[in-house]
Amino acid sequence: MSSSTNPPLTFLITGCSSGLGLSLSRLVLSRGHRLIATSRNPSRTPDLVSEIQSLGGRWFPLDVNSLTAGPELVSQLERDEGTQIDVLINNAGFSIHAPVETLTERELRDMMETLYFGPARLMRAVLPHMRERRRGMVVNISSGAGIEGRASMGGYAASKAALDGMTKVLAQEVAPFGVRVLTVQLGAFNTNMTNASRAGEVPMPEDYKGTAVDQVMQHLLEGGFDPDGDAEKAVKAIYEVVVGDGVGRGREEETMLPLGRDMFERLKKVTDGYTRVMEVFGEVCNNVHRDRR
Repeated sequence: MSSSTNPPLTFLITGCSSGLGLSLSRLVLSRGHRLIATSRNPSRTPDLVSEIQSLGGRWFPLDVNSLTAGPELVSQLERDEGTQIDVLINNAGFSIHAPVETLTERELRDMMETLYFGPARLMRAVLPHMRERRRGMVVNISSGAGIEGRASMGGYAASKAALDGMTKVLAQEVAPFGVRVLTVQLGAFNTNMTNASRAGEVPMPEDYKGTAVDQVMQHLLEGGFDPDGDAEKAVKAIYEVVVGDGVGRGREEETMLPLGRDMFERLKKVTDGYTRVMEVFGEVCNNVHRDRR
């Protein structure tokens, strides 16, 4: 895909009521593309809905946790209306912070539903159409948490890691059909994510007071968090990589986009960690094979 695509691209974006989703929606429309914006409850943000609609976009209610809502919306657009979805951006999300041992079954499942199963349902719904057309793009907004675990974010990290794993496989599977897949690995940005984060319902055991879990939760949830990343700059980078313009020109084959100075440091920490592991266990790793005569 490139910025010269004619006719304009149609974007389906989840989580458009605030933060990155809203900024992406505004940018997409300002560049002359078509937009299908979604949020769980559009009636809560009537001014935003009116703004997007006045700019030419459409806004639909979509609870990504629903087993049927996503596929039904895609079917309505693609089969009933003939609207071809060119770019799916899975952006909706939230996080619950707590030690792993106190996360409840419901909390773990809720995060996995929103951050993994919901996007997976939408991907499976749009892919047949993209494959048949031999073009299209899936963009999953992920997080450094899925790469480098961070205390108090066990459930969130697990959900993002699951999405990342599926996305890597999907990129290989659909490349022969001209369908692109991109994972956006975000560091900390000035979005609504802090407001979309909450502490777990089970009180934290006293033993965790003063540990990394406690420190991270205080930092993120008690008003002292000042993210380094500029969301508008991130949105511009994502858009340009999607359409193959600006920083994305000539990089259409890439399947991962890390964003944020903190993300750069986290990736370095992870790669250094793997290097260290192979220095320590490389010989062991290479000597557990079957002896073949």
